[in-house]
Amino acid sequence: MEDTHISLNPNKLVMYLKKSSETFTKNDIIKFIVENNIQMLNFRYVAEDGKLKALNFVITDFDHLNQILTTGERVDGSSLFSFISAGSSDLYVIPRYKTAFVNPFTEVLTLEILCSFYNSEGKPLESAPEHILKKAHEKFKKDTGYTFKALGELEYYIMGQNENFYPAKDQKGYHTSAPFTKWEFIRTKAIKLIAECGGKVKYGHSEVGNFTKGENFYEQHEIEFLPTNVEDAADQLIIAKWILRMLGAQHNVKISFAPKITVGKAGSGLHIHMLLEKDGQNIMVKDEKLSDEAKKHIAGLLFLASPLTAFGNTIPTSYLRLVPHQEAPTNICWGDRNRSVLVRVPLGWLGATNMVHNANPLDKSELPLASKKQTVEFRAGDGSADIYGFLAALVVAAKFGLENKDSLKIANDLYVDVNIFDKENENKLKELKTLPSSCYESALSLEQNREYFEKDGIFPKGFIDNTIAKLKLYDDEFLSEKIYGNSDAIKQLVENYLHCM
Repeated sequence: MEDTHISLNPNKLVMYLKKSSETFTKNDIIKFIVENNIQMLNFRYVAEDGKLKALNFVITDFDHLNQILTTGERVDGSSLFSFISAGSSDLYVIPRYKTAFVNPFTEVLTLEILCSFYNSEGKPLESAPEHILKKAHEKFKKDTGYTFKALGELEYYIMGQNENFYPAKDQKGYHTSAPFTKWEFIRTKAIKLIAECGGKVKYGHSEVGNFTKGENFYEQHEIEFLPTNVEDAADQLIIAKWILRMLGAQHNVKISFAPKITVGKAGSGLHIHMLLEKDGQNIMVKDEKLSDEAKKHIAGLLFLASPLTAFGNTIPTSYLRLVPHQEAPTNICWGDRNRSVLVRVPLGWLGATNMVHNANPLDKSELPLASKKQTVEFRAGDGSADIYGFLAALVVAAKFGLENKDSLKIANDLYVDVNIFDKENENKLKELKTLPSSCYESALSLEQNREYFEKDGIFPKGFIDNTIAKLKLYDDEFLSEKIYGNSDAIKQLVENYLHCM
């Protein structure tokens, strides 16, 4: 019987080699290049600024290709990371074969491969973002016995000329379709290309935010992924952001993942859904209810919520989004389906598995195990996040929660089954701690809690020092109050951070 995991996979290498990307070898990559007349090879990697870098090779002979794929290449680390000095700056970039994909934008047939950084001794660069995440997950798996899976909800704005003949209502863009969305075609093209490049896409849709400002039209969209190993979840977010920006350049529009475009309109988040697996089974649910392991996981996220913003909310406009009554969290609490909480348990399919038979009475097919889908969602992060560092920090927080003897009590105390901003709940609201309100406060929180992230050598001391220093440099304490009502100052602030990470 045909393996549909292979035959339905749109990645050209998977289809051609007839094997999953996780099993790609160097010989597989060479075979694909030779037999498909691939003329260029690009190494891709993410440095300190969070954006995808490129190193281009033209393929001229077998020996050169074999050497590139075997030994990688040298790069100037001091130009990629501020914590590396020019006096000892050489690094190696080594390809990770499973990440290979065909570039969908180049006229010349080009293969792309994501790389990892190694130091002059041939050891992984301890402060490299992708290595920090790898370390965090390996330690998590070793100590807990669980695999950490994650997915991102990638929200973004498309900005261009206001020529929409069917305008949607202001801030009513949620799930609107063409012709009432102007740029749905960019989103659907992006989804197709992300899948071809190895991403596991769940769906895409238009989001709440849409508005006109002068001659420009602003339209918000979202692409959500499927859960996968946390390292792969980071890779696919990085590739997706690159693809969307490339499409924006092609169609003469701006794509922005910035947390806030202007005050009073919907901001863009990077919500992260998480689940824990053991022996292929989702352990977030037990007996049709949220499991104790899931609650401990949540407790860890809540306990370290404030310092987590140092990785997930890294620019001043992040804190224009984290304000009350905007479906963005401000208080450290959790709940079911409630979009104002920091950690949300999304609507699952527990006890609601027979709907398809009700909608389709003639269908008698076997129902899948719906509890496999249950996740918990951390809602604070945004498009400024250091994606690898942010996901690594979430892994660290989850591990702390699973190992802390007080976690179930923390989860019980911080559960909120109401709209926390309703007047009758103001006493409960006063009991809850709040997230930082600036990069400066976020830096202070990380400074106070750094030992949780430095434990086991996951986050190197220098990486934490550098993160704290960068956040403090913004000098944005009380910035929201200072610029409140000053449209020119807000506009300038937004422009400064429009193309974050």
